[in-house]
Amino acid sequence: MKENRYEIRIGGSGGQGVILMAVILAEAVGVYGGQFVCQTQSYGPEARGGKSKAEVVVSGTEIDYPKVIQMDLFLAMNQPSLDAYFYDFKPNGLLLVDSTFVEQIPTSRVIAIPFTRIARQEFKQEMVANMVALGALGHLCPQVRVEHLREALLARVPPHTRALNGDAFAAGLAAAQGVDLAALPHSIVSEEQGDEV
Repeated sequence: MKENRYEIRIGGSGGQGVILMAVILAEAVGVYGGQFVCQTQSYGPEARGGKSKAEVVVSGTEIDYPKVIQMDLFLAMNQPSLDAYFYDFKPNGLLLVDSTFVEQIPTSRVIAIPFTRIARQEFKQEMVANMVALGALGHLCPQVRVEHLREALLARVPPHTRALNGDAFAAGLAAAQGVDLAALPHSIVSEEQGDEV
């Protein structure tokens, strides 16, 4: 049933680690958390540097349709992916953006954290921005436990990068812990949906 579904989309450019984030999230929810999960992905024609997206559908029951119908949570790592993949955002969904690259935001139900700037400043490595973002997502997504996400992350990355990735994950988690979700508006209703909600 659709009510059991929780739908997550992650968007960014090729090379930002979007697919890896989704795979780790799906393993955390399914392998470590014991829920039903389906993970899909697609790349833009440019591959590295082009837009890419990955989706994770979580459910307490078997999943009959593997792709996002209406997003509960959208993590956008840059502006082009936000512009391209925002179209089926739920009125009461949560948008999480990398404010290093995203300036134009189409909803007030948004958490903006500078994942890439944190990666640059704290770790001198922009490539771990995805793990910073994953840490924040772990705190803000009710369908995944932070410890499961950390376990899945450490099991998936190369052994010699575990310390760096684990620290980046912790930095994102800490950044998100300062966010007050209760302060967000309860739902955003577009003119087309005004009669439905």
